[in-house]
Amino acid sequence: MTGHRPRPWAVCALTATVAVLCTAPATAHGEETLPEVRPRVETPALYDDEAGGNADADDPAIWRNAADPDRSLVVATAKEGGLRVYDLDARLVQSIPAPAAPGPDDAPGRFNNVDLVHGLKLSTGRADVAVTTDRGSDRLRVYRIDPSRPGRPLTDVTDPAAAPPVFSTGQDEINEQRTAYGLATWTDRATGRSYALVSRRERTTVALLELTPTASGGVGYRTVRTLDLPSSFRLPDGTSWSPCAEPGELPQVEGMVVDPANGTLYAGQEDVGIWRMRADLTGTPRLVDTVREYGVPAVYDEATEECAAGADPGYGGARLSADVEGLTLLQESDGDGLLLASSQGDDTFAAYDREIDEDNEYEGGFRVTGASPSLDGSEECDGAAVLAAPLGSRFPNGLLVVQDGHDAPGDGDRAATNFKFVDLAEVTTALDD
Repeated sequence: MTGHRPRPWAVCALTATVAVLCTAPATAHGEETLPEVRPRVETPALYDDEAGGNADADDPAIWRNAADPDRSLVVATAKEGGLRVYDLDARLVQSIPAPAAPGPDDAPGRFNNVDLVHGLKLSTGRADVAVTTDRGSDRLRVYRIDPSRPGRPLTDVTDPAAAPPVFSTGQDEINEQRTAYGLATWTDRATGRSYALVSRRERTTVALLELTPTASGGVGYRTVRTLDLPSSFRLPDGTSWSPCAEPGELPQVEGMVVDPANGTLYAGQEDVGIWRMRADLTGTPRLVDTVREYGVPAVYDEATEECAAGADPGYGGARLSADVEGLTLLQESDGDGLLLASSQGDDTFAAYDREIDEDNEYEGGFRVTGASPSLDGSEECDGAAVLAAPLGSRFPNGLLVVQDGHDAPGDGDRAATNFKFVDLAEVTTALDD
């Protein structure tokens, strides 16, 4: 780890609900030279077209088989393509379709993010489960992980009678798709209760949902509370700034992760930065780093459907380029660890110290680059997952899985995505150099 660095910001606005840190003008916005790590294997390409089942890789989670680490699994979302389950050689083990649309004019199921809960209490006993946000239906879906079924390890245990829309009041509102989006799970060590933290598409809302066992042996959930992050920010020069977006859209959160040691939630507001807050959504959220584009004025052009940016006033951070995506926590056995974030705008990853007492200081960054002409790196990464535990002979040092938004070599004009598997030792070595 590196030594202490001066923080480039100070609190400039404080309310009862949020502490917004305004960055001072950065000394440099040029890209630093970052070390490179290379994947060992990659999953088969997914294609977001009719022939490919509208499958689009998004977010992974790593499940460790404690009894046989070589048979550990990676569970990943494929949006309208549902869920994919891979072994440690990145071979497909199971494909689970997203639910069909309830009606001809309704939105189909669309699995956006996924996370795991270990030892969730069910009426039939404890089990490891994968939880995913179904953005298409504004619901959570829960899948039991059963290693005794190697060909079909995931089974849907969602209780439909106890799984209402998270944010919507009915199907018409669901069809507008301001629905369940980002996801992180959390088990409160003090109570043993398990939760899902869920963000809302095109809104700043984060909801805390308690996962509850039902008499049928399934899983439901109930909303405990919600929190709205800011959509507008006061800059050091006294002006107000909001990220540019299509009319009616607010700066959404997607990438999220909870540090189980202290119940801290880290949430990536895509065009703003990384927030730190209590996972129970009480207290005051704190913005610990911002994207380079923070504070840059921009106007949405309806003709081009793009934002035309003005001059950069220099209030943004120096480590992240919008969007902030793919937050994941590297937990080391001695209690140390790192928060990793995908800087989607420049195809890099940033690492921050896990310690709140050290204000989550920046510890370095890296790129995931190609290992061969047939095994490329990661571009425009949406989701990532890391596990610092031995995973058999294939990944004895642990594993980092990252989404690749542009898998190459492609198949003509078809948009291809997939997931790259990286030996964690390469990552830790790169960050220690």
